[in-house]
Amino acid sequence: MSIDIRVIAPNGTTWDADAEEIILPSSTGQLGILPNHAPLLTALDIGVMRVRIGKNWTPIILMGGFAEIEDNKLTIVVSGIEETSNLDLSQAKENLEMALEQLNQAESNKDKIELAQNVRKARARVQALTTTTLN
Repeated sequence: MSIDIRVIAPNGTTWDADAEEIILPSSTGQLGILPNHAPLLTALDIGVMRVRIGKNWTPIILMGGFAEIEDNKLTIVVSGIEETSNLDLSQAKENLEMALEQLNQAESNKDKIELAQNVRKARARVQALTTTTLN
């Protein structure tokens, strides 16, 4: 048995697949989804969604949103999505270091909030790429 996953971003459905297991970056921590999961609506944080299709895990970077699971259908609506195929680990680590440095130098609250979001996105990219290289 599998779960039908649809990820919808501002530019339309960007990911559609059947999977055996999903791990979501919910706002309260990692959330595992298996077939026949109870109906659920949850907020998603910026982070890495991991999808198991067969024996392979695929990391996908989500930029926050919501997820609903019902009747083995998982619908995810997010602000943005990134796949790891377009990313480079050394560049991602470099970007994370720069984002942390910019955050440390921020003076206004507005800048701190925006730069903290950039750090979370950069961390998610590094985490997704690190997960990819471990599989």
